[in-house]
Amino acid sequence: MKNKIILTLLSSFTLLIILFSCSSMPEKAQPIDRFDVNRYLGTWYEIARFDYRFEKDLDNAIAQYSLNEEGNVKVVNSGYNFKKNKWVSVNGTAKFRGDKNTAALKVSFFGPFYSGYNVVALEDYKYALIAGKNLDYLWILSREKTVPENIKQNFISKAQEIGYDTSKLIWVKQDRKSPFEK
Repeated sequence: MKNKIILTLLSSFTLLIILFSCSSMPEKAQPIDRFDVNRYLGTWYEIARFDYRFEKDLDNAIAQYSLNEEGNVKVVNSGYNFKKNKWVSVNGTAKFRGDKNTAALKVSFFGPFYSGYNVVALEDYKYALIAGKNLDYLWILSREKTVPENIKQNFISKAQEIGYDTSKLIWVKQDRKSPFEK
């Protein structure tokens, strides 16, 4: 009986963690509408990000998106760890949190644990501003290794409106070709 209660509590706790990790997003980080996932697929260069442990010491970071057999987005993130002098890569899956025409997704690299991923600004599917699950996660992505200054400033302003402290952005060096690029 005691073991059943403990298992029930653990199951409930795990479910709460999963639900909260999927749905928590900064209030003002509204995803764009009329999103076309097929136009979003392909390679994106990471131009800027907030530093966090999973991308620590990485430059030349890229994200590659494709559809998997189930119609979800297959994610391959890679970069060059300049302290260890080696390329690293991690695979994940992104799923829409609702309507597929709204750029509100959840992404997982570690089993059943998902985190929010909202595309909050998009310029002709060439440049994207991505909000993560809270104000500690932010990315500027580009189809090219650079971003025009006016778009960069628009994205910084948008991020500040959402509540991000953009002084914490790390501008990612893009000076190598990744062996993971297709």
